[in-house]
Amino acid sequence: MNRENKKRSFEKGYYKTLPCDETFTCKVCGRLVVPNGAGSDHRNHCPNCLSSRHLDNEPGDRAADCGGVMEPIAVWVRKNGEWAIIHRCRICGALSSNRIAADDNPIKLMSLAMKPVARPSFPLEKIEEMTALMGGEGTLKK
Repeated sequence: MNRENKKRSFEKGYYKTLPCDETFTCKVCGRLVVPNGAGSDHRNHCPNCLSSRHLDNEPGDRAADCGGVMEPIAVWVRKNGEWAIIHRCRICGALSSNRIAADDNPIKLMSLAMKPVARPSFPLEKIEEMTALMGGEGTLKK
């Protein structure tokens, strides 16, 4: 890397405006992650396990001191219909949202999307009781 490019890599916003062509090894699953196949110029998570690293405080600033593993905890759909992954840092608890990549593991994405249905935050046995309290019939048809 020549001196001019090296200097530029430390300027604020460098990763926001220029393509990220770095290859890295995932800290969770050990897979070698290459920028090709992401469908964007900015690869920020492993396409296999969807984990990331806590590198930014603001997108592209590379100013985070934490460096912890950002685990995928959920997906959400943006206004334009594009899916994004919500990551939470295992060390400091910071949350971030990253758009999905073209080569992300579809089974892992669907698993994240179905997590609230598969593991509701309340006991299913309480549905009848809660429905009755809200003025409904309070019974489930079988």
